[in-house]
Amino acid sequence: MFNWIHSDVFWSILLIIHGLLAVTLLGAITHQSLALFRNLQSAPQSLVKRFQSVRPEVYTRTICILWLVTFFMGGWIYAQYRITVRIPLEQQGYWWSQGFFEIKEHMVSIGTLLIPGYWALWKNLDKPAFDLTRKYTTALLAAICWFSFLVGHVLNNIRGFGS
Repeated sequence: MFNWIHSDVFWSILLIIHGLLAVTLLGAITHQSLALFRNLQSAPQSLVKRFQSVRPEVYTRTICILWLVTFFMGGWIYAQYRITVRIPLEQQGYWWSQGFFEIKEHMVSIGTLLIPGYWALWKNLDKPAFDLTRKYTTALLAAICWFSFLVGHVLNNIRGFGS
């Protein structure tokens, strides 16, 4: 009997789903961040202006859900990563990639702790005192998301599951 949970195919499918969730999260948080930093007086003419012309508040729930689902799925995959990817990378001397992955883990954990505050900031749009905090919290989460996505992608290119 073939045990799927111990197969490279199973873990590769989970990694692909994790990556798709990360790309979706990346798109949502990038849209929201760019919309926060737009110049409100100019009409949307260029591609960037059109990209920024969304209502940023509509992304809040989606970003919170995607962040948490992607985080917990990554945590589940992490156990397999420790065995099949990390050990061979250490044996081959890829210490810089391990260091970046460690930073990624810490940054994503900090971002996860920011999610309740982020949610509260976006639910209080009627309070102008929170505008600057909302803007920079969103920008920080977007930076964490981009950094994490790029580090994960590069690390997977060095040695992915099943290699």
